[in-house]
Amino acid sequence: MTNKRVLQIARTCLQVCLSAGFLSAIADRFGLYGPPGAPGVSWGDWAHFLQFVAYLNSFMPKTLIPTIGVVETVIEFTLAIALLVGAYQRIVAWASAALLMSFAVTMSIALGIRVPLGYGVFTAVGGALLLGAVASPRSTRFGEAHATANPATGGR
Repeated sequence: MTNKRVLQIARTCLQVCLSAGFLSAIADRFGLYGPPGAPGVSWGDWAHFLQFVAYLNSFMPKTLIPTIGVVETVIEFTLAIALLVGAYQRIVAWASAALLMSFAVTMSIALGIRVPLGYGVFTAVGGALLLGAVASPRSTRFGEAHATANPATGGR
C-alpha cells in the first residue's frame, strides 16, 4: 500500500470519526441513548445538557446559556455533515479543531485538565488539526480541487 493510499484512508477515518463524535454528542443531548442517569448517557435530554453548558460556562450570564447550547449544537451538526460529505475540507477541519479546543479549555477550567484528557478531547483537536493540514489547500465543496496549470509539468 502506498503512502498516498494510507493518507487517503487516514483522512477518511478522521473525517468519519470526528463527525461521529459530534453526532454522538448531539444524539445524547436529545435522549437518543436513553434517559438521564442511564448507563453510558452523559445528559439524556436537553435540560441536563444545558445544566452542563451552564456549569462549563459559569463565567457567562445565565440568560445566554440556552443560546450557547443551541449555537453549539448547530455548529456541531453543521461541521459533522460537512466532514461526512467532504465540503470545504481545510476550513471545516480547522473549525472543528477550534470548536473542540474551546470545549477542552472550558472543560479544563471547570472540571480540571484530567477530564478533557480522559475523554480524548485534546486528541480530537490534534486529529482535526492534522486533517486540516493534509487537506488540499485548494479544496472546495465536496472535496473537489481546482486544477492549476503548472508550466514545469506541462500544465499537469
